Amino acid sequence: MAAEEAEEQQCRRGWDPGRSFRLGAAANFFSTLATFPLHKTMFRQQLHAASIREAGRQLHQEGLRQFCRGLLPPLLAKTLQGTLLFGSYEAFLHFLFPGCPSGGHSLGQQATAGLLSGFSEGLVLGPFERVQNVLQDGQKAHRFPTARSILEEFRSYEGLRERLALGYYRGLGLILLRNGLGSALYFSAKDPLRDQLHEKGLPSRLPALLSGCITGTVISLLLYPLGVLIANVQAQVGSGEALGMRGTLDAVWGARGGRVALLYRGAPLLVLRSGLSWGLTTAMHDFLQDIT
Repeated sequence: MAAEEAEEQQCRRGWDPGRSFRLGAAANFFSTLATFPLHKTMFRQQLHAASIREAGRQLHQEGLRQFCRGLLPPLLAKTLQGTLLFGSYEAFLHFLFPGCPSGGHSLGQQATAGLLSGFSEGLVLGPFERVQNVLQDGQKAHRFPTARSILEEFRSYEGLRERLALGYYRGLGLILLRNGLGSALYFSAKDPLRDQLHEKGLPSRLPALLSGCITGTVISLLLYPLGVLIANVQAQVGSGEALGMRGTLDAVWGARGGRVALLYRGAPLLVLRSGLSWGLTTAMHDFLQDIT
């Protein structure tokens, strides 16, 4: 199989940590540019339980300049995310399970490395997501017009613990849970699915694209409620808005009228965005891996 031949070639070359980080960065950079419009529309649905039409109307009224508000943090964050996600995944595999056993690493080993990779990603990128979520909340556009104004707000808090808990790392536990589970599932599922699709005789790059689309979509749907909770937790700024985990959960559930269907408001766009994003990322990563 092509995947096994590529793995054998990598084993003979030896592990190159810099290469793993570079490939992840490039793959996520291009997929983020392609999917940002879907992401911003979905975020408005998550935060305000708006329909696709209402979210689109809000963004249209705000204009192109306001629409691009919040692009830089996810572009930087997603590029860094790809760097960390793929690079640290390979690093954890290399150090925890050294060597290249026949048939590659087991699903359990891949899941373990993916879990740790997700935790590392969440710790580094938590502040980026925090700033992004505040920026994308239209109700806070006047209070916090720029990322700098948000960071100044966080720096104004007294004590390191308050700056971290209420500022940069608000909602960290939820982020670690989402990222860890998502990465573990992604890295343990994408390659087996890609190989199965490859055996069906599909064109060379299509299996990786479809594998990323399917895996990313399923994982995102499973973890979507966590994303809704994170968006609402991180949109809160200052101790006056801090409801706590239980308070935020009750507020979100009440705002959705206690209906699961409304809790999943924005999920159709999530399916499209996640499928496209992870499909492009997976296909781009495999392509770059083959040609470099």
